Amino acid sequence: MRTIRLLGSIGAFALLCAAASPACAETFRVGRLLCFSTPRVGLVVGSTQSLRCVFYARRPPRQYIYEGRIRRVGLDFGVTSAGTLSWAVLAKNSRIGPGTLRGSYVGASGSLALGPGLGANVLIGGSRRSVVLQPLSIERSIGINLAAGVTHLMLGPRGRR
Repeated sequence: MRTIRLLGSIGAFALLCAAASPACAETFRVGRLLCFSTPRVGLVVGSTQSLRCVFYARRPPRQYIYEGRIRRVGLDFGVTSAGTLSWAVLAKNSRIGPGTLRGSYVGASGSLALGPGLGANVLIGGSRRSVVLQPLSIERSIGINLAAGVTHLMLGPRGRR
């Protein structure tokens, strides 16, 4: 019960942070970012995962490949298998190119896995803080894990598919 309240509090905090962000003003939904993660071992105070991501631009319909690393700091205890994360991508400008999403993103995250698991991440950043990965990512994995804290995502381009 406390775990559910903790994750609910983190989700509410993340939504509040995202709603208060000036980066959200006058944004366009420009596509979807789908990332595939490596297995993760939570080390009580944090964890690190490698990501391979595909950005699906809406107009014109194109795909751009990114590689990244996600670091979590806070409570992170347990083990999960490789998983997927999916974000709606919002930007201040509707023009998207091969390296538009590169950069550093920071925000709040929380996840729970007892067998199948779900998580949420709200991240803001990118090139000149002009891209928002919102509203919440959907994170799917299998394992036994509890994580809540601050998340840092670094994305770098890997070309066009």
